[in-house]
Amino acid sequence: MHNRFAHRWEKKILPFFALCVWAGAAPAQSLNDVHLKFIPRTAEESMRIKAVTTPTDDFSAPSKFEELSAGAATVRARRTPDAFSQPSANIGFDGELNFKVGNGLFRKLWVSSPASTLASDGLGPLYNARSCQRCHVKDGRGHPPEGPDDSSISMFMRISIPGAPEDEIAEIEDYIATRADPNYGRQIQDFALAGHAAEAQMQIEYTEIDVPLSDGETASLRAPTYTAASLGYGPLHPEAMLSPRVAPQMIGLGLLEAIPAADILASADPDDKDDDGISGRANVVWSIEYDQPMLGRFGLKAGSPTVKHQSAGAFAGDIGISNPLFPTPQGECTSLQAECLAAPHGDGDVRGHEVDGEGLDLVTFYSQNLAVPKRRDVGAPEVLRGKELFYTTGCTSCHQPSYVTHRLENQPAQSFQLIWPYTDMLLHDMGEGLADNRPEARATGQEWRTPPLWGVGLTERVSGHTYFLHDGRARSLLEAVLWHGGEAGAIKDTVVNMPKEDRDALIRFLESL
Repeated sequence: MHNRFAHRWEKKILPFFALCVWAGAAPAQSLNDVHLKFIPRTAEESMRIKAVTTPTDDFSAPSKFEELSAGAATVRARRTPDAFSQPSANIGFDGELNFKVGNGLFRKLWVSSPASTLASDGLGPLYNARSCQRCHVKDGRGHPPEGPDDSSISMFMRISIPGAPEDEIAEIEDYIATRADPNYGRQIQDFALAGHAAEAQMQIEYTEIDVPLSDGETASLRAPTYTAASLGYGPLHPEAMLSPRVAPQMIGLGLLEAIPAADILASADPDDKDDDGISGRANVVWSIEYDQPMLGRFGLKAGSPTVKHQSAGAFAGDIGISNPLFPTPQGECTSLQAECLAAPHGDGDVRGHEVDGEGLDLVTFYSQNLAVPKRRDVGAPEVLRGKELFYTTGCTSCHQPSYVTHRLENQPAQSFQLIWPYTDMLLHDMGEGLADNRPEARATGQEWRTPPLWGVGLTERVSGHTYFLHDGRARSLLEAVLWHGGEAGAIKDTVVNMPKEDRDALIRFLESL
């Protein structure tokens, strides 16, 4: 294990660093890290980074600094639902003030226009939630509705149809062109202001699938079928592609943004040249902010390049709030939704947009600095055994354990930190079972970005449930593993067939993250 990763470093990462250090900036780095003010690494620093990020082959004790998942930004793991709502430990006094103001905007309940509260009007007219916090409750993971009386407010459906040649982006190789559904745009809004019809209501039906495991155990997976019901604006396009999404947890986003693009791209192996069955690919998306292609990092298919882009898109699509990156005051209204387009909105006052540039920056800062809690029980024998299984079974082929972030000039909380997110930030084919069959930029309908695992063991504490994967179908970490297919199919089979004691240890390790 150790030698395989060392070989990858020597063959891929070091040459890339050499380009960055000695040629000024490699094309991929100048292209994808344009949003960061960073100081290039020296050759000596690159060798130090190699030493601390090459996955271990010694599982007799925790790795050095392993319990500090976010480096100096790590906070203690609170025993309350607020465990994901703390600022980075190294944020400083001024940073904490901005964090609190950003938190206020993140929690703000928006109202319809016109209103006497001029700083808070502009909701909708069609929307999924009235605030960011309504989807990301306690900054944690959303969930599918549980029964007819439970709201699906932390879950929504993307929608698109196949694109035409004019929808392609020539600057992005292998870009899969899509376009908005003519009636419903690119997102189904299930709420609306008075006098407007909601676009649709999401209905889910589950089918239970029994999965036999070793040592006489059996697991049950629930396979969902999704329907957009009570359509408010006519039929869906015949080729409409629907993708259900639950809101992901918010912690550590600024640190993920600070990982050098070179480090992420170095793990990509789209043609599986090392013949290990894993062929991670980078998503490349168009940046509205920088008007150029950038590495996709955020979203379930890595469809957004920066935290700011992701935040601005959520304001527009989820709440119907215009902002400097998505300036349309009517949010996601389509050209066929005439009443929606003609409705009053909150643009035109001193703000300029319904949330102005300063407000967007504060929410971005808040999102960048939601801290990752400290690991628990890293030295417990069962956790160490589970870690060994996680590494030797091949899970780290996608869930890359650690990185060192850029040395940043203007973001001290994220600068030059050894972090342990357990993700390669790349797209992987997860098989037909998890496919949404909806492309996004370069991502196919079977590809998903490897989700970070830090904080996964605190999901129940923060969110009150243990629902995982992009649509919350998995009711436990074990179920989430058992849904893995495609590139991860062989690893899933190993977990199915390993002794129950080992399988329990593997889950215990995940719960410690």
